[in-house]
Amino acid sequence: MNGAQDLGGMMGFGPVIPETDEPYFHGDWEKRALAITLACGALGQWTLDESRHARETIPPALYLSKSYYDIWITALEKLLLRHDLVTAEELQKGEALTGQPTTRNPPLAAERVAAALAKGSPTERNISTAPRFAIGDRVTTKVIHPTTHTRLPRYARGKTGVVKFHHGAHVFPDTHAHDRGEQPAHCYGIAFSAQDLWGEGADPTLSVMVDCWEPYLESVA
Repeated sequence: MNGAQDLGGMMGFGPVIPETDEPYFHGDWEKRALAITLACGALGQWTLDESRHARETIPPALYLSKSYYDIWITALEKLLLRHDLVTAEELQKGEALTGQPTTRNPPLAAERVAAALAKGSPTERNISTAPRFAIGDRVTTKVIHPTTHTRLPRYARGKTGVVKFHHGAHVFPDTHAHDRGEQPAHCYGIAFSAQDLWGEGADPTLSVMVDCWEPYLESVA
């Protein structure tokens, strides 16, 4: 979807100023936000792609006013409500008012955290379909504006680039975010020149690499 998270090439938001020796967390509440989000995700009620879409659907004015982990917590509240793990009243009061809900996976115990983080959520899959594109091929991305989740950035739609990498087949996030199955597809690293993306005023020495699933791409004749 075209949400507030998709800012590539947009102007008016001020410069990006990296913080010297930036800490992992700027407050203890951020540590808790990360821990709670991961623990809830481990319950198996939603996919990583659904959680991304939950963040994207935060209203733009609200999204842009929030810090990174505040966005995570806001999206988590939406997911908990959507999957009936909490009620609106429980969120408001900050305490459980009903019994423990049934989930696909048991709660993540402390002794299982390290192994769960090490395992992660691999998305690579084996499929029988051969890749349509090879390293060095020129491809054009489709012009799409779905209201649902997509990993194709707005600034890279309808643009021509070169296949630099083939990453194998991976879960297709556009369907996986909406309970329509994994539908794995080949994924490629596509290099675009900055000028092809943003016009002649862009730095001619820069290029941008975008990971694109095969359904996003068309051959260049």
